[in-house]
Amino acid sequence: MIKKLRTKFILLSMAALFTLLVVIVAGMNIINYNTVISEADDILTMLSSNHGRFPDPMGGKKQDFMSRPMSPETPFESRFFTVQFDQNKNVIFVDVGQIAAIDKGEAQTLAVKVLETHSSVGFAGNFRFMKSLDENGVRITFLDCGRKLDAFRSFLFTSLFVSLFGYIVITVFIVLMSGRILKPVAEAYEKQKRFITDAGHEIKTPLTIIGANVDVLEMDIGENESLKDIKLQTERLSGLTNDLVYLSRMEEVDAANNKIDFPISDLVFETTHSFIPVATAAGKEILMHIEPMRSMCGDAKAIEKLVSILLNNALKYSPTGSQILVSFGGRGKELVFTVENQTVTEIQKDTLPLVFDRFYRADQSRNSETGGHGIGLSMAKAIVTAHGGKIFASAKDAYRFEITAVFNL
Repeated sequence: MIKKLRTKFILLSMAALFTLLVVIVAGMNIINYNTVISEADDILTMLSSNHGRFPDPMGGKKQDFMSRPMSPETPFESRFFTVQFDQNKNVIFVDVGQIAAIDKGEAQTLAVKVLETHSSVGFAGNFRFMKSLDENGVRITFLDCGRKLDAFRSFLFTSLFVSLFGYIVITVFIVLMSGRILKPVAEAYEKQKRFITDAGHEIKTPLTIIGANVDVLEMDIGENESLKDIKLQTERLSGLTNDLVYLSRMEEVDAANNKIDFPISDLVFETTHSFIPVATAAGKEILMHIEPMRSMCGDAKAIEKLVSILLNNALKYSPTGSQILVSFGGRGKELVFTVENQTVTEIQKDTLPLVFDRFYRADQSRNSETGGHGIGLSMAKAIVTAHGGKIFASAKDAYRFEITAVFNL
């Protein structure tokens, strides 16, 4: 259990760290990319509104120019070109005087491709373009964003690398420190198991003495209702003690290490068949659909107890005259064992995940009627888990309960 808890802690910590890094890296790079686009669009808007040129700060527009959130050095740092089309989409003017990386032919070819698109602003390679209408037709202004895009990509790859490196380092740290972090939990769990085992053994002695004294009293004074009650409750407490000790042992790490191959089909059939007289006496019927010739590597006694627990549970909580369906067979690389029964009361689906909790009962009013201690399904879960399988409860309808145990081959 502690090993699984440690694994879950590591996986949860790694998932939380991964989510945090994704949010941080994605947020930084999205902001960075939007900044590149925003600055480029501001420059293109200025160029488009001034016929493809920067306004002259010395020509009476200094205040308008300086009021924009950009450096006065922007006109000298920016590389751009403009292509003018007439109303018939013919090229009438090409200005490549502010860029050396592209000639008029390349500028015209790129502008024709952009003209055919429906976007008024966007990217064409490393060039950010913006379309604007004037009295002559359509003007397309291109701004070279290559350096800023390169800087953005460099920042992106650097942030990804640093995040990945940090993720690996912190993951290693979490793995190494998880043992220390969970050490108090592990110690508390071990103390709990030791207490249950020790207390179980200590309780057995007085229970045995009480049972022996009851037998002596019965021989001396004969049968007595009070003695019957004492004997019944002693047996019930003894059964509960044995179940708690067994559950504690099954939850230990090495509980299922003593595994052998055994014919599980025969075991399920024989165990189920032994319950048929009990079911018949209670006015119920057991139907079996068991696939033959199936084997499994595990603890045969534990699996036999699992079958008994599920059948006993179905007999307790099914109405008279109902049928209990027991099915077992292969499904791909899995073995599936299912016990299905009708219920007296309506099934509350929100309580299904709780049926495997210790001492949980869906119907508290039936404790004395059905007997048991409320830990049978907890024991079933411990057995299945010790064999590397999984068990779950489901409801086919409001009055049809089903428990399924799945084992990997």
